[in-house]
Amino acid sequence: MSLKKKLIVLNTTIMLGLGSAFAIPSVKAESISDIQSQRTGIQSDISGAEQVIKELKQEQSKMNSQIAQIETSMKENDEKINETKQEIKDTEKAIDSLKKEIKALEDRIAKREEVLKERAVSFQESGGDVDYLEVVLGSKSFGEFVNRVGAVATIVEADQQILSEQEADKADLEKKQGSVEKKLQNLKDMEVELKGMQAQIEDQKAEMVEMKEKSEKKESEAEALKQSLENKDAGLEAQIASIRENIKKEEERKAAEKADLDRAAQEVNTSKSSSDESSKGEEVSSGSSNESTSASSNSSKSSSADKPEASKPAASKPAASKTEKVSKPSSANTGSAITAGYKYIGNSTYKFGGGRTASDIANGRFDCSAFVAWAYKQAGVNLPASTGALTSAGTQVSKSQMQPGDLVFFNTYKTDGHVGIYVGGGKFIGSQSSTGVAIANMYSGYWADKFNGRVVRVN
Repeated sequence: MSLKKKLIVLNTTIMLGLGSAFAIPSVKAESISDIQSQRTGIQSDISGAEQVIKELKQEQSKMNSQIAQIETSMKENDEKINETKQEIKDTEKAIDSLKKEIKALEDRIAKREEVLKERAVSFQESGGDVDYLEVVLGSKSFGEFVNRVGAVATIVEADQQILSEQEADKADLEKKQGSVEKKLQNLKDMEVELKGMQAQIEDQKAEMVEMKEKSEKKESEAEALKQSLENKDAGLEAQIASIRENIKKEEERKAAEKADLDRAAQEVNTSKSSSDESSKGEEVSSGSSNESTSASSNSSKSSSADKPEASKPAASKPAASKTEKVSKPSSANTGSAITAGYKYIGNSTYKFGGGRTASDIANGRFDCSAFVAWAYKQAGVNLPASTGALTSAGTQVSKSQMQPGDLVFFNTYKTDGHVGIYVGGGKFIGSQSSTGVAIANMYSGYWADKFNGRVVRVN
């Protein structure tokens, strides 16, 4: 092969080599851009999963607090139940003691009746009944008459005393019976009410525990999703690193290949110069041709060497993440009767029979009816502090006409066992047995099937 042909082949080889050296990294750069775009989307999903996990943890923390409050209420209620049971036992003992007193009274009454009978017999003549007047008129002399009158007066006075004692004992007996029986009945009613309240609190705790378990399950699923996304992101990151490493190796290989081609071209040029010096005769024509060819070759080489590297496409910008707007319920502000209790939300406890002393009110200890009465008192309205009385504390209206400030009733352990103040939006504020003073939803969760439709508008 002639020197000219060798130069042409060499230059063509250099051009092809340099072209492939620049083209391959460009293609791989596009692959990196695509993968990086995928990573951006995955990282956005990871951030979303982390936000969900954060919110679920906050929700669970709140639930744990509520469960702790419920357990405190259950403990206090248990103590009240135990106290009531002990009072019932003490009252039953008092009743047993009273029964013994009743027996003694009955014995005394019976003995008094015998004495009265004997005294009546002592004034009877043989076989006949003689009343006090006959005894007095039957005297044979004035002296006997005086004596008989004195005796009769004494007997009558004694009989009246006996009769008075009889009446006093009977009245005392009836009073004790009524008092003790009423106390016993009140205690038994209280025990039933407390047990009903305990069942209600246990139901609320069970519901809260179930909600917490669902939240924990969601958190576990979110954690698993996050882990899966992180693994995928790590895989894409490794893929990008591998591509970059391959690009680097390819560039090094092409650089070495170019260096080899440059050396080969230099050797060919050196061989051409030697050939020109040894052939003087052919040098002129051949040299001109070779110089032209060499110049063309060098021009082609220079053009190839100066060819700019293909521009890399700009990495696509990550799509802006969409922020979900969560609508918040507007603050209920429907009058001082409603807003009065806001200061107790989150720092109060339910107490059976609470809210009727200054100490309980200062420490936020209310039962449901006492809270309603206290709240309305802050608005200048006096209401009774029992659910039964509150059902008649105003005008009954249809639940379809319910307005903020109306009293709403729920069937819990008994009919109308719970009461609160409607604040609007299907919610009410009250002293709830599991949380203390709080705003709750009437149409979801525990209270949904407890609302009995009774609505009272305070006059």
